Amino acid sequence: MGDPLNASGLVLVVNAGSTSLKLSAVDPEERAEPVQSLDELPEGVVAAGHRIVHGGAEFHAPVLIDGAVERELRRLADLAPLHNRPALDTLTAARRSLPAVPHVAVFDTAFHATIPAVAATYAVPRRWRDRGIRRYGFHGLSVQWASERLRVPRLAVCHLGGGCSVTAVLEGRSVDTTMGFSPLEGVPMATRAGSVDPGALLHLLRGGAGVEELDHALEQESGLLGLSGVSGDVRELEHDGSEAAALALEVFCYRIAQAVAAMTVALGGLDGLVFTGGVGEHSAPVRADVCTRLRLLGVSLDAAANASAVAGGEIGLPGAVRVCVVEAREDLVIARAVRSTAGV
Repeated sequence: MGDPLNASGLVLVVNAGSTSLKLSAVDPEERAEPVQSLDELPEGVVAAGHRIVHGGAEFHAPVLIDGAVERELRRLADLAPLHNRPALDTLTAARRSLPAVPHVAVFDTAFHATIPAVAATYAVPRRWRDRGIRRYGFHGLSVQWASERLRVPRLAVCHLGGGCSVTAVLEGRSVDTTMGFSPLEGVPMATRAGSVDPGALLHLLRGGAGVEELDHALEQESGLLGLSGVSGDVRELEHDGSEAAALALEVFCYRIAQAVAAMTVALGGLDGLVFTGGVGEHSAPVRADVCTRLRLLGVSLDAAANASAVAGGEIGLPGAVRVCVVEAREDLVIARAVRSTAGV
């Protein structure tokens, strides 16, 4: 058990996902403790920070939430309905519980606002691009934290959890990432497909599949679950032993390694590689498979260090690309943003 929180200036961090709600209280010394519910808040909360997955083209920095901002957030909800809508519902509840403190929206897309047009632009008609169809990128809070833990000029960050992405960070700034207009693009995930030929989706639509059916299949029935037919949980697949589970993990690692190689093009080389998120932090086999595929880029693991890795530890061999395991701490990034924005 760590030291008790300093209750004189707590920030409540609200992270509402598609299927879960995580609440934590962060004190001025950046010590954090989980909060069970909005009905059981600790004393001393001076502000609240809300993780908003998709800020669209409008929001590039944290912002105090007033009526106008909330209306704009609701207008943007359709860009990431599985994430933004629960976040907005939770915002309403949190403002009821904490009506007298400032509430701040902190965006997962904001860190990627520095991605250049060459990486952000889809090759689609201008009329679509004028409607905001472009690549935004996600997991920005996690990537920002990871990039501050391993400070090298050319860094690839693999955020591997229920959602997965790979990001190129050049001198501390995002310059490309695998997720695009929505959190569906990129590498395979637990239940999300990652990138799929749009022609295949058009084929299914012409064959009678409905939009809602495709949406559900791509979000909830694909990825590791769809490949294995067993589970979207890497831990379960690593112990399953079936050919389908083995193929699912092989596809997963292969696509991640491909993505890191692509990010190296954006970076002009590779100095460091970070694994973060639940899978990135805890699956030594996934880290080993991905890194083995990246030997041509100068990645070489210390097998013993990888097998016993703890968050914050380096697992690459001396003289090779630096490889680090980082605990995801979006809560601390959000709390810092809240204090800066709200002045608390």
